[in-house]
Amino acid sequence: MSDSLITKKAIAEGMKELTKTKSFDKITVSDITKACGLNRQTFYYHFQDKFELINWIYYNDIISIFIDNLTYENSIDKVLQMLKKMKTEEYFYRNTLKASIKNEFEEYLNKVVTELFCDIIGRIAKNSTMGENEIRFIAEFYSYGMTGTIVSWALHGMKETPENISTQIENLAYGTERFATTRYLEKCGNML
Repeated sequence: MSDSLITKKAIAEGMKELTKTKSFDKITVSDITKACGLNRQTFYYHFQDKFELINWIYYNDIISIFIDNLTYENSIDKVLQMLKKMKTEEYFYRNTLKASIKNEFEEYLNKVVTELFCDIIGRIAKNSTMGENEIRFIAEFYSYGMTGTIVSWALHGMKETPENISTQIENLAYGTERFATTRYLEKCGNML
């Protein structure tokens, strides 16, 4: 592991520790550097501000779990892995998602999930005249539902188990994109 990555992880751990006792909005760069035993210059060498740090943590801790070798077939398993990781550091995710940066996580996850659904729906509609705008519309519909469910679960205290949430997502979404695409094509006069 490179020295830079070690330092970034130390800074991230300092931030996570602080979120146990202090709201994200009240945490300063000085607080972070004190918590991890580094100076401000080192912090700014690696991150522009605490928002960039949070984005780095989100990406490296949970988004990377989801997108690494992501396929339609393993997407529910990836959701479960991501939710389990979030649950292990519940205090951190609840605290930062409540803060003014909530949209960063939501937007990034939504973008990744939308692309996954675009791929799936594009394959379903490949022999139709359905255009990219229509495919994206259906994909975004599913993506907002899935992302919104995950964020709501986190904000409301992660009371249900990660297994329960991933099963509910699977029961509601998995396979229904074919129905939604077919229904959309029928209504628009574009049969598969």
